[in-house]
Amino acid sequence: MKILSIVGTRPEAVKMAPILRELDRQSWCQSELLLTGQHRDLVDSALKQFGVRPDYDLNLMMPGQSLGSLTGRAFVALEEKIKEIGPDLILSQGDTTTVMVSSIVAFYLRIPFGHVEAGLRTGDVRNPFPEEINRVITGRVADLHFAPTPASAQALYREFVPEKKVFVTGNSVIDNLAFYSEKVSLSPHRAPEGGKLVLLTSHRRENFGAPMREYFTGLREVVDARPDVHLVYPVHPNPEVIEAASEKLGDHERIKLIDPMAYFDFVATMKAADVIVTDSGGVQEEAPFFHKPVLVLREETERPEAVSAGVAHLVGLSRERVRDKVLRLLSDPDYYSSMASGASPYGDGHASERIVQAIADFTGKPYEGERREAFKG
Repeated sequence: MKILSIVGTRPEAVKMAPILRELDRQSWCQSELLLTGQHRDLVDSALKQFGVRPDYDLNLMMPGQSLGSLTGRAFVALEEKIKEIGPDLILSQGDTTTVMVSSIVAFYLRIPFGHVEAGLRTGDVRNPFPEEINRVITGRVADLHFAPTPASAQALYREFVPEKKVFVTGNSVIDNLAFYSEKVSLSPHRAPEGGKLVLLTSHRRENFGAPMREYFTGLREVVDARPDVHLVYPVHPNPEVIEAASEKLGDHERIKLIDPMAYFDFVATMKAADVIVTDSGGVQEEAPFFHKPVLVLREETERPEAVSAGVAHLVGLSRERVRDKVLRLLSDPDYYSSMASGASPYGDGHASERIVQAIADFTGKPYEGERREAFKG
C-alpha cells in the first residue's frame, strides 16, 4: 500500500517527521514523501535534521510570489505529480496552501485524504489569514481527521463531520519533543548568568505592517527597562518581517536578530528562554512542554487549550499590553509560577502511533505496534 505524505513548510516537516518514522515501521506500507517547496530553505533544513529524504520535489517557491500564483501553480503541479505517483492514500498536516491544495486534488482524483492536526478553528475566516480558510476547506473534503485534542474534535462535530472519521490523537510535535528534547545541546543564545532571555517568534501575514511594528516597539521597551533582559529573534525571511524587525529591534546590544534556526537549535533556545512571545501556532504547543510561559501576539487563537490551562495568555498587538505583560512575568514570581506549571494539553508523545493505527484500521491492514486509546487531553 502506497501512502504519500505532502509537505511544504518547516512546521509541516517537523510535525510529519514522527509520522513518517512510524509509517516506516509498518511492513505493509510503502511510505513516500513529496515536497512542494513552499518554504524552500526552512523545510530542507528541518528534514535534514530528522534524516528524512524526499522522494519528489516540486520546488514551487518563487521570490515575491502571491498567494494566488502559488496556489495556481500548486494545483497544476500536484495534480500532475500525484497522477504519476498513484498513491492509495495522501497525508498532509496543518493549514497551509500546500495542505488545502493537496486535499482538493486528492478529492478530485478520488484518493482518500488524511488531515493531520484537523479541527483547529478560530471561527473567523480572515484570522489567521489565510490559514483558517485553508483548514476549513480541507475539513470539508478529508476522509480521515486526526484531531490533536478533544476540543478540536468537537469543532469538527459541529461542522457535521461524522464521528467515525475523527480520531483524537494528540499533536505529533509533542512526539518530537519527547523523543529529542534531552538530546539537544545548550543554546548559544542563552542569557548570561543572572540575565533573563525573551525568545520572540513572529511571522503571521495578518500582523504585517503597523501591528508588527507596534508590538516590536513594546518589546524593545522591555529590554530598555530591564538591563538584565536579552531578546533573541530568529527573523522570518519574508522581506516585510525583516524590514520591521530591523527598524524597531535593530541596533541594540541586548537584542539579537538572527537567521531562522535549525529545529534542534530552536528547541534548545526554547529550553533556555525565560519567556516566549510568539504569534506562531506551533510554539504555543511546544513551549508549555518545557514549562515556559507563552504570550501570544494575537487577539484569538485556534489553540485555546493552553490559554484555558493558564500556561499561555493572549496579549494582542498593542505596544503597552505586550510590554506590560512581559515585564510582569519578569518581575512577579507568583505570576510567573502560575504560567510555568508545565501543563501540556497537546499530547503525550504517542500521536504518530495513533495516526498510523487509524490509517491501518481504515485500510484493513494490521497495525504493527502498541495500540493506543484516544488522547484524552
